[in-house]
Amino acid sequence: MCFKNLPVEFDERGQPFLRGGIPNPYEASVAPANVPMQLSQEQVEELMRRNGHIKSVNFDPVTRVAGALAFHAVADFKEGRVIEARSVATLFRGYEVIMVGRDPRDAIYITSRACGVCGGVHSTCSALAIEMAIDCVPPPLGILVRNLALALEFLYDHPLHLHLLAGPDYSAAIVEPTNPALFARAKKTSAPRGDTHGYPTIAALMEDLNPLSGKLYVEALHMTRVAREAYVLICGKYPHPQTIVPGGMSSTINLTVMNEMFVRLSQFFDYSKKLAAIWDDLTEFFYEANPRYREVGSRRANMIDTGIFDHPDAYDASYKNADAWGNRRWATPGAIVDGELKTTDLHTINIGLEEFVEHSYYEEWTGEGQRQRFPSDPAGKPLSPYHPWNKITKPRPQGQSWKDKYTWDTAPRWDRLSMEAGCYARLWNTAVAQKLPASPFIEATGHSLKVRVPKGALPEMELEWHVPTVWNAFERNRARAHCVAFTAMVAMNNWLAAMDRLKNGDTKTSTPFEIPKTGEHRGVGFWGAGRGYLTHHLVIDRGAVTNYQIVTPSTWNASPTDKWGQPGPYEEAVMNT
Repeated sequence: MCFKNLPVEFDERGQPFLRGGIPNPYEASVAPANVPMQLSQEQVEELMRRNGHIKSVNFDPVTRVAGALAFHAVADFKEGRVIEARSVATLFRGYEVIMVGRDPRDAIYITSRACGVCGGVHSTCSALAIEMAIDCVPPPLGILVRNLALALEFLYDHPLHLHLLAGPDYSAAIVEPTNPALFARAKKTSAPRGDTHGYPTIAALMEDLNPLSGKLYVEALHMTRVAREAYVLICGKYPHPQTIVPGGMSSTINLTVMNEMFVRLSQFFDYSKKLAAIWDDLTEFFYEANPRYREVGSRRANMIDTGIFDHPDAYDASYKNADAWGNRRWATPGAIVDGELKTTDLHTINIGLEEFVEHSYYEEWTGEGQRQRFPSDPAGKPLSPYHPWNKITKPRPQGQSWKDKYTWDTAPRWDRLSMEAGCYARLWNTAVAQKLPASPFIEATGHSLKVRVPKGALPEMELEWHVPTVWNAFERNRARAHCVAFTAMVAMNNWLAAMDRLKNGDTKTSTPFEIPKTGEHRGVGFWGAGRGYLTHHLVIDRGAVTNYQIVTPSTWNASPTDKWGQPGPYEEAVMNT
């Protein structure tokens, strides 16, 4: 059975239905079973009163997500553990409010401002939602070029995260003064993959991770520029592209553009080999130095992703066929619970989604006799009143209270479980599901993902990412490093397919469309950012947006404790460290 907590069952044909005999099947009092829970605020305050070694610790800003994140924790300094953790989104963005009443096409340009790192993915996600709502299918070349744009955006995002944001934590500048014994060990430890990344010892590697001055830091800055140069060839500018439209791409694509792109894409062949080797060596060094590093940032392997990179022979923009075209994506959709892949169907992922605001600066939109706007999805499958298509964004700023409301983030849940988003969820889903299109570069084995990277200055190399036995901070970074090779090779598959079409005279990249001025239309963009899951749920009525809801990777990862006391992913990971 796919759902454990929601009152949804499946018949012999695999069609979901609500369990009978329940007056209010989505009653919020139905709590998820066997999940970690925060202590009550009264319990935390009592522990602090009785024990002088239990103190609150606050960090503001936390700079891993562009600065609009703060973190509150209560730590037991005697036992070395965190008792309470609260993730705080400090900024109200309000795109859901801004979009109401507008022409749906405005979403492509407005929502890209939701992120200065990954704006292009929001533009594309908006286009996908509109395509579904108005039944507009891009031509094959438009789909391939859109995939290439996404891959190039990731080739900017992943190095930025690994060596500009996360990398300094593993650098000599941080490790040597805070843990001299560990750095002394790093000086004596040979790097097993030094032939690939060029560093004889782990300490030498750490020194080049130093912020601003380290060679790996500077190199990452350069590679982000290379990726952006390739991106603007087809999208006009970065971070807010101008050529993404419902029905494909408005850019002119020819062999010259594609060759210019390849000059830059091919630079990631050797770089991806190097990144995987660096993070494999770093991870294994820390594990061997102290097995307790496996506990840093550990949590349940609960992950969610809607998949990305559409197949041009499968994608038809319809919700009806979303399961079919979703399962033919280059990165497979999936929901993983406790390390087990539960589904790869986009319909099931979608109907299992709910958002809660118990600890968020928003008013509740359900209850008080209010009619649920959409009791089912366009395929007739049951929807919760807490689903984004039913959600109404009602901001309510107020004083911060750990007992009540403390963040501008909401608490999205799938099957009422706290799920993590990340590029690693794509690797995991794709490796286990084994539904990849045929490729000379990528192979899913059921327990790993093999990526064959062509020869550059370094020889051709097969990289293999294994589904980990533990889930923690180190494995997140290791997986992200392997994502660079995976992304580059997905890009190669799409580049080759696009070149074949161009050589055969196929240059059409978009399909004309009109926004219907009558009737109500629903759509959802199932897409992803470099950091994971992304959806835009859209409702159009008589040509204007009546509801727009965005769920980003950070909505999942930075989500607050929910109404049942289940912590969000950041909170849970800190509590387990």
